[in-house]
Amino acid sequence: MPPLARVFAAIQKTVFILLGSAMFLGESSALPADETRDRVVAAIDKQAETSWQQALKIWEWAEPGYMESRSAKLLADAMQQAGAQVERGVAGIPTAFTATFGSGKPVIAILGEYDALPELAQEAVPFRKARLGGNGYGQACGHHVFGVASASAAIALGEEIKAGRLKGTVRFYGCPAEEGGAAKAFMVREGLFKDVDAALHWHPGSRNATGDSSCLARIAAKFRFHGTASHAAGAPEKGRSALDALLLTIHAVELMREHTPEGTRLHHTITSGGGAANVVPEFAEGFFYVRHPKAVTVSKLWPRLLKCAEAGALATETKLEVVPLGGTMEVLPNNALSQVTRKNLTALNDLAYTAEEKAFALRLGESFPDKAPPIEQIREIIDQSGRTTMGSTDVGDVSWVVPTTGFYVSTWVPGTPGHSWQAVACGGTTIARKGMVLAAKTMAATGLDLLQDPEILARAKAEHQERIKAVPFAPLLAPTQKPPLDYRLPGRKSGTAE
Repeated sequence: MPPLARVFAAIQKTVFILLGSAMFLGESSALPADETRDRVVAAIDKQAETSWQQALKIWEWAEPGYMESRSAKLLADAMQQAGAQVERGVAGIPTAFTATFGSGKPVIAILGEYDALPELAQEAVPFRKARLGGNGYGQACGHHVFGVASASAAIALGEEIKAGRLKGTVRFYGCPAEEGGAAKAFMVREGLFKDVDAALHWHPGSRNATGDSSCLARIAAKFRFHGTASHAAGAPEKGRSALDALLLTIHAVELMREHTPEGTRLHHTITSGGGAANVVPEFAEGFFYVRHPKAVTVSKLWPRLLKCAEAGALATETKLEVVPLGGTMEVLPNNALSQVTRKNLTALNDLAYTAEEKAFALRLGESFPDKAPPIEQIREIIDQSGRTTMGSTDVGDVSWVVPTTGFYVSTWVPGTPGHSWQAVACGGTTIARKGMVLAAKTMAATGLDLLQDPEILARAKAEHQERIKAVPFAPLLAPTQKPPLDYRLPGRKSGTAE
């Protein structure tokens, strides 16, 4: 061997020895963390059946936003029984609560939801069969397993804190009315996240996914029109149709759609339109959304949407009542945190269907508008980094005040559309149970990493500061707006505009 080569060989040998020693020392110091991780994962497995029974109750109750009294109580009571310090009715919202384990820094927030969606009641079968005898709502976004999995993760970490094996604070946030009610935005405004170092969330879906993705910002409102009733045939000239005003508003919004920035989404539905064809409707109500990947654009689109309603009222000589339902920001991504969730979801993903679950999936897939993707997708984890998902969440507001990360777990058959009866059906099966348990483990493992490694939090905070330095937080929620606790109630004639 040439002399120079012998020198390099000696250097490589020395470096190898030093690295080996460092790795050995690193493994020794990391051993308690591995033991803690094993205990946390085992705790989630141990309480899995209890968690599933809780999730099934919330699935069966399927309570509307801000009206989730039984669901919120179930989770809050479970957290209290586990030793958490529970504060109920936070931010002036009866069904919102926090449950805290431990004290001091760091403070890790774990978010959970439990509200359902209207007109999607469904039995846990792979064909359309409306669930009768309830309120007509269904867990079409999987919030029953969302809330329970997050609570399970918080309890597992809380056990380690109570035993003195883990330092810091884990706080579960019971968050109602994510579907259009913007509860987290009100909770942020009330300062409930001011001491938090990082926030974790997840969401049910048809794919496993991680990455620093964002979503659509949005403003929601109801437009109520008050007219004059009369006999539709005998005295139509004496009437002023509130329904006509609403229909004109909808038509104006449809015309507006063409002249909006790329990525804009406009939605509406009629929640009240009159009761009899031979009566000029005295009252009508519509529920409207305006969305875009950037909150600053939504804030410019909202006045244009409002003008559509004002025009409808002007043209029909009716009176317009605007019921603001709040606005939510796009999610501010955090790559430092998303890398941690990806590592844990990849390591823990053990999803596999039984023969019975495969049969359910194949039968359900027959109802999809497109060919169902292969069931084997449940073993994959896609990277959504840099993407904007075409939905909205009030997690967005949380992400602007504290570093936040989330992920998706397959709790539905691959190919299942969100907000569908198929999603509700999956939610009542063991397919959802398996996804729920995986999500709880991933959440707990990520929380453990953040509690034990201050460098991750430091990187996450530095990234967060850089992002908000470029675009400061300007919430879409009006400073004086109160939580719209009755937004899921049907349109009514009270509150007549004058």
